[in-house]
Order: sequence, then structure tokens, then C-alpha cells
Amino acid sequence: LKTEIGEQDKVILGLSGGVDSTVAAELLNRAIGDRLHCIFVDNGLLRKDEFEQVLEDYNDMGLNVKGIRAGDKFLAELAGLSDPEKKRKAIGKVFVDVFDEASKEVEGANWLGQGTIYPDVIESFSATGGPSATIKSHHNVGGLPDYMTLKVVEPLRSIFKDEVRRVGKALGIKQRILGRHPFPGPGLGIRILGDVTAEKVRILQEVDAIFIGG
Repeated sequence: LKTEIGEQDKVILGLSGGVDSTVAAELLNRAIGDRLHCIFVDNGLLRKDEFEQVLEDYNDMGLNVKGIRAGDKFLAELAGLSDPEKKRKAIGKVFVDVFDEASKEVEGANWLGQGTIYPDVIESFSATGGPSATIKSHHNVGGLPDYMTLKVVEPLRSIFKDEVRRVGKALGIKQRILGRHPFPGPGLGIRILGDVTAEKVRILQEVDAIFIGG
């Protein structure tokens, strides 16, 4: 990573609270230190109280993390959409917009760090690289729009989830994060049938909290 990223370059990375982005952040943090600027976005589709809990989990990891509440932007973009793939693309668009805006606040940020892992890649593209066999799109796969000047660094792109967990354990990342219950990048927006509304999100957050809490 040190050889790929210049000595003065800064990296902006989107944290989700999950295994992949956290392990990627820890690797980058050890490689470039305080030149890594992490962002955790509340897209309004997180689990109940997750925004606060995730930020608390990162407190003792030595990461430079900024929390951004952007739920209204995501819900506005999702208005009227029922198709899961269209929801994914809408959520991905707003994520890119939020990160583009955030990157402009970090002087010298010219890299975007991502926790992309190999299954993300193979689910988004067919074996030959075409879209015909796409299983589902991932907002962290496929590059960035032309208007963004950031280059992408993905330290986990060629490995699988179980390997990511082993790397995380070796790095000393807490089990609460490594063993986190699986949660899709688009959050509850994909688990809601039909269109997404603030009230549906609220109801599903309560149901999810009961399920996770056992």
C-alpha cells in the first residue's frame, strides 16, 4: 500500500461498521497513519441506533473517523423506487455524491479507499467482464464517475470474507466487529419490499432489533 500511495497522498475511506471496510481501514491506517480520513455515512437505512454504536466501536481503534448524517438525501433519491436493482443504483449514486463532497473538505485527498472483496466483484460482473450475468450490483464496484478525480485503492479486492476475518483477527480488531451480523451495503432499503419510506424504515428497524437481540 505504501508503494501504491504517494508519501504525501491522503486517502478518504467509507466505513460501514462491517468487517470488510473496517479491516481495509485498519490496513490503510497502519500503512499511512493520519493521512487516512474515514467517513461513516448514516444513509437513513441503518439498523436501529447503529450510527451511534458504530462510531463508539471505532473510538478506541485510533482511526480518524467523521460521521455524516445524510438520510434525507438517500430517501429522496429512493422515492418511488420498488425494484431492488434500481434501489441499489440510487443508493450508490448518493454514496458517491456524499463522498465527493466530503473529499473536497480534505485537502490533498486523491485516493478513495474501499473494502471491496472478491465476492463483490464476481456478483457485479460476469466471468468475462460483461453485465449479462450480473447477480447484483455493488456501489463499491465498477469505478467512479468521470467528475470524481479520486483514484481507488482496495486492499481486500482479491480475497474472500473468511480470509478478511482472519486478517482482521491478526490485526487485533475486536470480535464484536469481526462477528457482526451480515448486513447489506444498501441497508434496509433492500430488505423493504416495494417503495422505501421513512415509516417503513422505522418499523423494520424495530423488527430487526428484536430479531438481532434474540
